[in-house]
Amino acid sequence: MTWHHRPIRASAVAVLGLAMTAAMGGFASVAASAAPAMPAGYTALTGSVPPTTDPQTGPFTAAAMAIQVALQPRDPAGLASALHGIYTQGSPSYHRWLAAGQFDARYAPSAARTRAVTGFLAKAGLKVEASSSPFLVRATGSSAQVAAALHTKFSTYRSKKGASYFQNSAPVSLPSSVASFVQGVTGLTNTIRDQSQVVRPGAARPAAAGAATPVPPACESPYPTVAQQFAEVNNGTGFPAGYGDGPGCSGLTPAQDNSIYGAPAASGRTTGQGVTIGVFELSAYQHSDISTWAQTFYGPHFTPPLTDVNVDGGPLTPVCPVGDSCPPAFNGFAGDIEVDADIEMQLAIAKNVKNLIVYNAPNDFSGQTSLDEWTAIAAADKAESVSSSWAVCENDVTAAYAQAENTVFEQMAMQGQSVFGAEGDTGAFSCLRSDGTSIVNVLDPPSQPFVTSVGGTSLESFNPGASQHPAYPAGTESVWNTDALCSNAAPSAANDNQGGFFWCGRTGAGGGGSSQYWGRPFYQAGPGVNNQFTTRANGTTQCSLARTGTPCREDPDISVDADEFTPYSEFCTGNANTPESVCGTFSGGQNPPGWFGIGGTSLSSPFWSAIIADRDSFLGKRSGNINPVLYTLFNFAPALYFHDITGKGQTTTNNGLFPVTPGYDEATGIGTPRMSTLITQSSISGG
Repeated sequence: MTWHHRPIRASAVAVLGLAMTAAMGGFASVAASAAPAMPAGYTALTGSVPPTTDPQTGPFTAAAMAIQVALQPRDPAGLASALHGIYTQGSPSYHRWLAAGQFDARYAPSAARTRAVTGFLAKAGLKVEASSSPFLVRATGSSAQVAAALHTKFSTYRSKKGASYFQNSAPVSLPSSVASFVQGVTGLTNTIRDQSQVVRPGAARPAAAGAATPVPPACESPYPTVAQQFAEVNNGTGFPAGYGDGPGCSGLTPAQDNSIYGAPAASGRTTGQGVTIGVFELSAYQHSDISTWAQTFYGPHFTPPLTDVNVDGGPLTPVCPVGDSCPPAFNGFAGDIEVDADIEMQLAIAKNVKNLIVYNAPNDFSGQTSLDEWTAIAAADKAESVSSSWAVCENDVTAAYAQAENTVFEQMAMQGQSVFGAEGDTGAFSCLRSDGTSIVNVLDPPSQPFVTSVGGTSLESFNPGASQHPAYPAGTESVWNTDALCSNAAPSAANDNQGGFFWCGRTGAGGGGSSQYWGRPFYQAGPGVNNQFTTRANGTTQCSLARTGTPCREDPDISVDADEFTPYSEFCTGNANTPESVCGTFSGGQNPPGWFGIGGTSLSSPFWSAIIADRDSFLGKRSGNINPVLYTLFNFAPALYFHDITGKGQTTTNNGLFPVTPGYDEATGIGTPRMSTLITQSSISGG
């Protein structure tokens, strides 16, 4: 879907665009009117106008819309200091987590500040409503009322591909007494649209109807060649994609996952016993799918410990924000392939967890339901390790939205909750599938300072077949960039005259790069972190929320296999009772039905989340945001805890733009896990 095009960095060229339907309100064709004059005593919020290079097509009008004013935490400097202390070994507060409710008690805005905001909004004619958080003040009104209250205006735009969208086209202005403690206002654009980061090898040649279920080694196949990829694109010629020992060579089994990355000897303490984990989702799923998967690998008596928690009605009965859109095509079971993958991956690595909470909200167009869901996860403080494979390219979220999210992730970090996010499947160009542009960009929320960003690698030529105890393929694991086709190169014979960006979207590559919002966190240090691609805050496109000159947050932090051609085995089905199901469109034709290989950083994120759940179980305590530990271990004894992906002796050496190097790089981060030491020995230096 094409949302909008922001200023493009010098290293990228905007060439792609995909159509989308406007989600909210009506679009007028007349020229936009001038912005209202800012009265005395008002302050314009810095960075409150989302930049765009697209032409305006007229004003935007809506009978009703919901906005949220995001308030700064009380004593932000004190919060920053407390966060640093709670994650600094040797500090008196090191890993002394806040209990549920204590964050709000210490840092929620004062009642006087909340009253000041609600009073201002009510006086402007807006209806103040209950919000999900004390840090958010929600109000509703017509677009004209909202524009008048904020002294802004709304305009519609048309992308080069003809798609329409709306956003505020003038700065947001608030009374100066209020603006001093406001982060920003959300709900002013319909471009914040979460997408999953999952990829399946759709070019696989289907088995003949009625054929017996293939078993290894008969269904193993080599890694696809460039010629096979070109033939599939040009004439639809499929090719075999058999991998691992999942049913029908559908991918890696849990035993193979754990063996390849060196899991410790299996016991309750090393497989998550006693720990509660969670997944952030925006789609319904079937418990029966998870049971079938789990009982296939763990026996007929295994019962997945699932608990469902719906927020804003969930994806089956959405309670959508006023004036927003939660369309059926993006709700129901529309992301069941993602939800099943996330849950099954976590159970593959941490099968003995006490509880796996599936948090679920409607998938809306303004991001407010996602913010509500994250707020609910933080407020409950039940899940010790949480994975999300849903994200938006930073180019499509606003500074206000990013800051509102950050407050939630700071709360989770203070409570000792670990959060992981999938860094994307289109290489360094993470807007290709959501925004349609080739801007160099990373994803939100993985780029958030208190989220662990997880990138992707490939096992390439290594196929364990039926072996249940394969060793790590030293020297083989590379950055994920299928056949090295993803790049910013122009069309040529080397990319089948399609251009490199086409292949980033088609076959995928691991995401990575630098944040356009966040400065480098205090913990992000080590060999390679300062590199030729390091960017610094410039007030606009590069970590704009940081002080000018500050190095920017770099992603990913760590990685693991995400290649759809070295996939994990997933089971997911759909039927007439699962509206909008993705799995229902193809999985019944697989051999055996319901089983297929799956890849994408959507699998990398829950893989790592489950590793830390195992660590929590072994140590008997929460790890919290794991990044400070990971970077400490990286500086202490990297070869003991990580497989460094260097590209040496390999043909796949970048994620479309950023090269893999010894040490940290913006393609694979620190590297991939050595599970045994991370789970059982990482307290030696890392906590």
